[in-house]
Amino acid sequence: MLFYLVAAIVLILDQTTKWIVRTHMELGEILPSWSPHMRFEYYENSGAAFSSFQGYGKYFAIVAVVFVAVILYYRRQGAIRGPLLEAASGFLVGGAVGNGIDRVIYHQVTDFLVFGSRGGIMNLADLAINAGGILILVYLLLDYFRPKTARGRL
Repeated sequence: MLFYLVAAIVLILDQTTKWIVRTHMELGEILPSWSPHMRFEYYENSGAAFSSFQGYGKYFAIVAVVFVAVILYYRRQGAIRGPLLEAASGFLVGGAVGNGIDRVIYHQVTDFLVFGSRGGIMNLADLAINAGGILILVYLLLDYFRPKTARGRL
């Protein structure tokens, strides 16, 4: 259940914030934030991370579908269990679906979060994917250092 809850929350927040940006900001517009280390900048990315592979975003929609199918398959097989992996996979799937929706409907992904003076521009789906990756690393580290009799129970 945690998997579906996290994925749904990520997807709803991601699509809502992207809709707000698309309807209330002009492309290229920059807004300051409460933090000197972050700003809002409306950007449409037709590629992948760090604006690489511009114009090939539609292929990443296919990758997202395959990725989500693999996660669902492994969940069904029981390979993804425990709250840490459930949350991690929920973040990953929610982020992949959020960006996948953008790629299918708009043929590009709406980005608007810039961290630092030279930071990359991203959105909530990207942050969720990063959070999912970090949670998987935490799981792997905890599992590695856990006694062998208790492994796989996180």
